[in-house]
Parts: sequence; structure tokens; C-alpha cells
Amino acid sequence: MYMVTTVAVAGASGYAGGELLRLFAAHPEVEVGAVTAHSSAGDRLGQHHPQLVQLADRVLEPTTPETLAGHDVVALALPHGASAELAAQLPGDTLVLDCGADHRLTDPAAWKQFYGTDHAGSWPYGLPELVHADGTKQRDHLAGTRRVAVPGCNVTAVTLALAPGLAMRVVQPEDIVAVLANGPSGAGKSLKTHMLASEILGAASPYAVGGSHRHVPEIEQNLALSAGVAVSLSFTPTLVPMSRGILATVTARLTPGTSASAVRDAWVRAYDDEPFVHLLPDGQWPTTAATLGANTAHVQVTVDERAGRVVAVVAIDNLTKGTAGAAVQCANLALGWSETLGLPVTGVAP
Repeated sequence: MYMVTTVAVAGASGYAGGELLRLFAAHPEVEVGAVTAHSSAGDRLGQHHPQLVQLADRVLEPTTPETLAGHDVVALALPHGASAELAAQLPGDTLVLDCGADHRLTDPAAWKQFYGTDHAGSWPYGLPELVHADGTKQRDHLAGTRRVAVPGCNVTAVTLALAPGLAMRVVQPEDIVAVLANGPSGAGKSLKTHMLASEILGAASPYAVGGSHRHVPEIEQNLALSAGVAVSLSFTPTLVPMSRGILATVTARLTPGTSASAVRDAWVRAYDDEPFVHLLPDGQWPTTAATLGANTAHVQVTVDERAGRVVAVVAIDNLTKGTAGAAVQCANLALGWSETLGLPVTGVAP
């Protein structure tokens, strides 16, 4: 028997905020409290998220510490750089889930390089399935915490794709290449010309090419935890005409003398007991449609013998497992609940 827990969602008018509310509204032990926004304050929530019929008549309140105070859980779905100051004004016993990047990086220099502001410090990192070089997993650091840095969506896909191979030393940490197909909802609701339907429909285009994407240092940070040493990464995301979803194809050099069966065994050992990460049967490849709306990651791995490389492919929903689902999953762990509570595992396809 769980005690009812109240949750406030800041940035509720955006895509991530809407997904947080979809999941929390269906959570059996959570009661949705304040829903807040900035420029949309005063609007009905249903003007921005008509799909949230049970919450549609809620009025969006201003995002202030006073509005958020008094809740057991506060989920921040705010632009990068906006969470830290607000979070610092919330009580220490409040569980704060930061879906922005403010508290993900442990290296202040990397933060300064990619975000251009002063580093706010790091919080426990919210990817429970991240396997470390010593064989432990990140969930060990989440029980009882009251601050969680929810990972970036691209980061989740690339990390889950390759971390097992690095931890088991079946791939090498140099010359990792990741190419992603991304739905534009990961960039939020702000109007950007290159993300208009007229620009995206019928087209695929790369962005943040040449190592400039802000998720690069976060991916490197995670994979270094798995490898036990620094990694080198080439990361290229591509916009494709689907509203949500990520398909990540990640390759790395095969460690000499490693068999294909040893490679697959590394992924089996990492994910066999995971409720949300599913290694598909040999020969079956992930598709984003199968993860739509679910807190799942579908994974496949193989060896390209001619190239001497391991190829790992992961599909996730960027708004569910990539953002809001991860936040709820971490909240469950932090509050001592079943990790799977309130989280969907069935996708919507076609």
C-alpha cells in the first residue's frame, strides 16, 4: 500500500510537460497538483494539451517557488539553464526531477563549453539501466535521493545501445560512431523554421553536425562510466518526418579475438532482467513504432565481420523513455516504490 503523493509539473504547456502529466495522471499513487508555465500562465491546460482530458480544465499557474512548494514531487520541464535557480529555492526534502540539462554534467568545463553559463553542479543521474565498468548499475545511486538529473533523450538511446559492450570490454572505447534519426518533438514547442511541417515532411536533414550537439559531453560521460576510461565519439543526429521517436545506430570497433556470441552475451547479461530495456530476438530489428508511448527501449546488436565493428541499434520514444518516463521511473526508485509503477510497456503501432 502506497501513500498518495502530490506532484507539480513546471513547464506543463510543453511537450515534455504534457508527457509528464500523461504519465503522472495514470500513476496509481500520484495526485497531480500545480501545473505551471511561463508565457502560457493563465491559459487552460486543455488549450495546449487537449489529449489530457482529465486535466484539461486546470489553469496554468506562474512558475514560481511559491507555487511549486508544498508538493512531494516537483518535475521541471524547463529550458536548459532555467532549472537550477528555481530548484535551489525548493525544500531539500522535495523530490525534484530536472528534465533539463542543468544538473547532468559532472565536468564544469564541459558545461561551460556547450552551454555557455556557469555550472550549477551535478545531481544523481537518472538512467537506472546504465551499467558501470565495475558491473553495478546507476539505479544503485537513486534510492532515497531527492534530486534527479533526468538524461537527455539522445543520450539515453546511445548509452543503452553501447554501454554493455564497453563494460564487458567486447568493444573498444575509441572511434565510436552514432547516427540518429530523430522526431522533432525532442526540440520542444518553440517555433523554429527548420522544424516546420513544410520543411520536415518528405525530408530528412542532419543538424548539430561536427560534434556541436549539447548531448555530446553527456554521452561521453556515460560511456566513460561504462568503459572505465575516456571514450571518443562522433555523434550525428538527423531530423526525420515523425513527430516522436529516436532510432540510434551506434558502431564501435570490435575488441580483437572477441566472438559474435560473446558480443551478444554482453548485452544479454546487461539487460536480461531489465523491465524496460528489451534485447530483441536475434535478427529482429528495432522500430520506433513499437516503442511509441511506452517507457521501453528496444535493442539489437550484431557484428559486422568485414568492418570489424559491433553495430547496436536502439529505438525509444524520446518523450517517454527519453524524458518523462525516465523521470517517473526515477521517482519510483527514489520514493521506494516498484520501479515499474504507473509506466506503460506496450507501444502503439502502426
